[in-house]
Amino acid sequence: MQIELIQGDITAQHVDAVVNAANHRLLGGGGVDGAIHRAGGPQILAECRELRRTRFPDGLPTGESVATTAGRLPARWVIHTVGPTYATTKDKTHLLQSCYRTSLAVADELGATSIAFPLVSSGIYRWPKDDAIRQALYVLRTADTAVHTATLVLYDEATLTLARRVSDERDDDAR
Repeated sequence: MQIELIQGDITAQHVDAVVNAANHRLLGGGGVDGAIHRAGGPQILAECRELRRTRFPDGLPTGESVATTAGRLPARWVIHTVGPTYATTKDKTHLLQSCYRTSLAVADELGATSIAFPLVSSGIYRWPKDDAIRQALYVLRTADTAVHTATLVLYDEATLTLARRVSDERDDDAR
């Protein structure tokens, strides 16, 4: 899989699927979740409400993923995933990695070959950005998937610079 690191707006990505860092309610929120719902329009919320009514009456579990239409977004689908809240008292790394793995599995089920990810859990859920990048890259580099291109869409220049540094550190370790 080709992995790209870019600074940009996840709602503007021309890929098969964009990943939404959703909350368990699937009904919109702030950050990436709010931006995707605003840009994608009411079709996304309508499908999320139906998912809550049928498959996930208690909400989407942390680390799991599910797809809806992308509405007005240039992507075909939105893959919603619920990231863990960072805690120093309990290691939730497996849940963060699961967000990326289950999103890729959903992408495979859909037949998507290109996908754009935000940096899951690094905003309001307070996951340290350097480790969030490390976990994302680890899963993307080791995933068994039919996805050809995965783009990690980073919000600002500082996070892109950090992502490049973290990526290079890992590449240096591999030599």
